Amino acid sequence: MNPADLPPEQDAPSAGTQSHPWRILIVDDHPLVRMGLRSLLEAESDLRVCAEAGSVAEAMATARKHHPDLVITDLSLGDGNGLELIKRLLAQHAELRVLVCSMHDEKLFALRALAAGACGYVGKEHAGRHVVEAVRHALAGHIWLSQSMTDQALSNGGARPPTDAVASLTDRELAVFELIGRGMGPSQIAAQIHLSVKTVETHREKIKKKLNLQSGGDLTRSAMQWVERQR
Repeated sequence: MNPADLPPEQDAPSAGTQSHPWRILIVDDHPLVRMGLRSLLEAESDLRVCAEAGSVAEAMATARKHHPDLVITDLSLGDGNGLELIKRLLAQHAELRVLVCSMHDEKLFALRALAAGACGYVGKEHAGRHVVEAVRHALAGHIWLSQSMTDQALSNGGARPPTDAVASLTDRELAVFELIGRGMGPSQIAAQIHLSVKTVETHREKIKKKLNLQSGGDLTRSAMQWVERQR
């Protein structure tokens, strides 16, 4: 990603004209969030929500069935991680645009989402004001980030900004860390993100080392505290 290509949030390019509304798939495991996003999007005459999904598996199947132009997805889903979903969707649908709408810390996740292939990142707390604008940026082939995140990306040359030790985790380690914080054990995590238990244990040890944690209990407490801060 070239930071010079990041547009400021106030510039809202046209998504172009076409004879039918743009088709949008909403992926979030909270029905009320999906309802709210649908209401915002369908107030626009050229945008239509063609389907909704509440999980990674459902999103993959729904994308194959409905062929959306754009997917709006959360990062925390009941059966997996939104960053992995982005990569899987784009591997199967190369022309698809994906926009993240999440409550997670933008400083930690926005550039990760872009690196995974997303066209932008909208914090849920700002969705009411900015999601339609972000959708139009994505449909026009542009990147959408908040002004503060755009400024930070430009000042850091596009590098991931250092926030805290959690920022040093890889995407897969971060996914494991989040699931630990949601109370899952190694076997549950392995089933959730399709890894072996041995691989999950390896990730746990790497996370402990990076976060300077001495025991499994320390890891669990740290992960639970981190997940709580994301809410």
